[in-house]
Amino acid sequence: MTENLTTTAAGGATRTLLMCGIVAGPLYIVVVLLQMLTRDGFDISRHPASMLSNGDQGWIQIANFAISGLLFVAGAVGLHRVRGPAGRGDIWGPRLVGVFGAGMVAAAFFSADPADGFPPGTPLGPPTSMSTHGMVHFLVAGLAFLALIAACFVFGRRFAAAGRRGWAAFSTVTGALFLAAWISIFASQGSRVANVAFALAIALVLAWTSLLATHRLTRPGAAAPA
Repeated sequence: MTENLTTTAAGGATRTLLMCGIVAGPLYIVVVLLQMLTRDGFDISRHPASMLSNGDQGWIQIANFAISGLLFVAGAVGLHRVRGPAGRGDIWGPRLVGVFGAGMVAAAFFSADPADGFPPGTPLGPPTSMSTHGMVHFLVAGLAFLALIAACFVFGRRFAAAGRRGWAAFSTVTGALFLAAWISIFASQGSRVANVAFALAIALVLAWTSLLATHRLTRPGAAAPA
């Protein structure tokens, strides 16, 4: 009896953690979209979402980074709990998602520098110098993006090994598109088209994390590709 109660409690905790992973991506996207519609001077074709951390209402994006990041970390723990037989993909996939979540939390403490007219009153064009907190933000964001790209490929490989072609393709293509969009930002020197493509790629990869957690929650018997 006691063993059954313990198992049920553990299962309930895992479901809660996976629910956190399901909510994390959509929450972040919705909060950013609302700010895009209401923050004066913000233009997603010119300004990355991280710049929303600046200005009088910057606390909204700071809270968005912190809360969404913690939800991603919780979701990663849930993915770890339902992993399959101990394989490198089963271990590193959830860990990489957790690194991404930790990077989002770090971004809440180290804001991106104002630039290109946002917030209103900021000179047009890139900043002439980068502050310490802006530099740290750039570094943690880069590590977080790399971790999430790697997670897509790790899960894609594991799904392929299990014969789940749909999920393997979805995971691999998502990682490849996100990587390509990120590279295009640097290759095009932040063109408007590249900025929009990158924003859409972020939305895609966050949707992937949410659907992955949903898949694990609704198909516990297929918790992780074996």
